[in-house]
Amino acid sequence: MVHKNLTSSNRVMSLPPNYQFHYNIPTLDNMELTVKVMDDDVLKDDKMGKCKIKLEKLGLSGTPRHVKEKVHNRIFGEDSYVFLTLTYTE
Repeated sequence: MVHKNLTSSNRVMSLPPNYQFHYNIPTLDNMELTVKVMDDDVLKDDKMGKCKIKLEKLGLSGTPRHVKEKVHNRIFGEDSYVFLTLTYTE
């Protein structure tokens, strides 16, 4: 499995932030997408949460598929989620 880190640009004062990325990956076989949500602070960035998504199991195609994954499980308060729209064409 190839590991490749891709980092988004920072969004300032944007709740919820909206990103659009296009990545070329050769295959979905054994491919895992890790999403890490960070809070950009002046002194230190804080990790808000993360999730791992097995792309092969999603049955992706050229038709957009909406994916909701939990990035932070809270005991008190609401859980945090990331919402993605994914497609894949060969």
